[in-house]
Formats: sequence, structure tokens, C-alpha cells
Amino acid sequence: MTFNLKSILRAMKILKSQFMTDVAIDLGTCTTLIYVNSRGIVLNEPTVVAIDTKSKKCLAAGEEAKKMLGRTPGEIKAIRPMKDGVIADFEMVELLLRTFIEKVQKKRLFTRPRVIICVPSGITEVEKRAVRDSAEAAGAREVFLVPEPISAAIGINLPVHSAVGNMIIDIGGGTTEIAVIALNGIVTNSSIRTAGDEMDDAIVQYIKKNYNLIIGEQTAEMIKIKIGSAFPTVEEGKIEVRGRDLVSGIPKTIKLTTHEVREAIQEPLSMITEAIRLTLEKTPPELAADIVNNGIYMAGGGSLLKGIDTLVREETNLPVTVAQEPNKAVVIGAGKILEDMPKFEKVIYTMKRE
Repeated sequence: MTFNLKSILRAMKILKSQFMTDVAIDLGTCTTLIYVNSRGIVLNEPTVVAIDTKSKKCLAAGEEAKKMLGRTPGEIKAIRPMKDGVIADFEMVELLLRTFIEKVQKKRLFTRPRVIICVPSGITEVEKRAVRDSAEAAGAREVFLVPEPISAAIGINLPVHSAVGNMIIDIGGGTTEIAVIALNGIVTNSSIRTAGDEMDDAIVQYIKKNYNLIIGEQTAEMIKIKIGSAFPTVEEGKIEVRGRDLVSGIPKTIKLTTHEVREAIQEPLSMITEAIRLTLEKTPPELAADIVNNGIYMAGGGSLLKGIDTLVREETNLPVTVAQEPNKAVVIGAGKILEDMPKFEKVIYTMKRE
């Protein structure tokens, strides 16, 4: 009987995947995505958890919990436990991670997985420890942290190992990561806590100031997605917005245009373009020459905002490419690292145990 080595290795891999599920997590301020080895992206849900305030029991997590934001009675609390890309509520993140990991594990026998978590490049040692401790408390066997810009670059197939410089902009919900990457490392970077959430907040404030109307953050996000744009477009849309009148306290409806939304989000956008300019200024000349040739790559959910690539192109005079599925680039990159950890070991943060 002849054994084919490839067949044996394949069988061993299948057998291993039945018992052990390693996961890569993009724990974002707005959305959490989970990639499971050999299965791909298995979860894409909002980073929201709903709890019973009396029993502290988790009632819902993800999409179901997001529907409860701003609509809960006194005994139920819907929380977004991540703020500006880092943990704002340790217990809630642990609860959320445990719920999500159990959801994707399919009740395996040996269920303590190895976990890769993507974190902002400007994260402090204390914040790194908080992420690691949350994942371990949620049932992880080992926790590895990877900077988001590098993970996004790997996700969109940029050659991070080479000596060629590549610039990536990852606009998420809580942070905007701008980095120039070469030889498995970040050469220059800016990590600013201005991103999608700040744009939503700017829309809320604009409507309050100009129309005396109070709207919720979910309504603001919907406005941004439907008619928001970073650069003037040929088609200028209109949308009906419902909220509560600040003076009379009675619900009312207004009409909002694309031009007004663009005006509202001008400040957060200018902060992002300023950070891009600063990063380019700090870039060594040889790598700057590479960026002129290769252009800038954009990832993250914020890159889906209409015209944002045109805005960056106008501000920098460089070619701009938006990733095919920008909101999934980070978790796809983390998944690739998970599938071949020896190859990518240099991009993983080394964490000291106390």
C-alpha cells in the first residue's frame, strides 16, 4: 500500500481543524469581524452588547444588540464597549468576545483557541495588556496582537516583506491609521482618534445647530452611508431625517442634502488629510519615491465614504487605490497571518509577561 504524503498532511489538517479552531479577530470600535482558520470570515457583527442591569446577564450581542441602542427601558443597557479603537469597558469586551468566540467555535472538544487580535498602531502597553487580558478571560489559549495597518496591508496583498515602501490608510470607526510599511515594519505612522464615529457626531451636531433637531447616532450613521460624501459629486442626494425638535420637544421631519452632510463632516475629514500630510512629511526620501510610484492604498469601513479617495488624491497629488472590500481588509490580513504564523512572526507584537 502506498501512502501519498500530501493526502496524509491534508487529512491531518482536516482532523486538527475538527478539534481546534484558531481565530483572528478585528475588534473594531463599530464592527467586530472574526476569521476562522480554514473557514474564512465567519462573523461580521456590530461591537455592541446588551445586558440586564440587575443580573449583569448578556441579553444580546452584535446585530441584535445594535437594534437596541437608544431604545432600551431602564433595566436593559445597550453598550458599545470600544471607544477610539481601544477598550472602554473591560467586562463588556470580555462578555462580547466570549459570546462571539462561542458562536464561531461550534462547541468543539478542545475549544481554547489561539487568537490573533488587530489593534491600532498607536496603542499603549497598558491598552495592549487590556486587549490580551480580555481575550484570555474570554477563553483564548494564546493571544497575539498585530498592528492594524500591517494587517490591512497583508489583507490587500501588499508586499510587506520587501524593501519597497507602501502607504496604507485604514479609516475605521474609532481610529484612522496611516502608515508607511517596509521590511515587515512600520517606518512612519500616524494613529489619530478621528474616524467614522467623529463623522457621525459631526452630523448630529450640525443638525442640532442648524435645524434645532436632535437625532440619534444610528440615524447619523444612516445619513452618512446613504448621502454622505467627502468630495462634490455630480449627483447630489436628499434624505428625510426624523428627530425631536429641541424647542417644542415634538418629533419632526427635515430634508437634508449631500452638500450639507459634506459641510458637516468637513472638520473630521480635514483632520484625516492633515494626518496623511504629516505622515508623508516624516517619510524617508527613498520610501517617498516608492509611494509616488505605487500610490496610496485605502482600507477600513471609512474608505466606503463616497469621494474620500478623490479627496485624498486632490490633497496629495498621488494615485489612490481603495481595497476591494475595505471593511474586511484587516481581518483578511489577520487570517493570512493565522494560516502561516512562522512567515509573519516579525509583524506580531511581542508582549512581555509581568
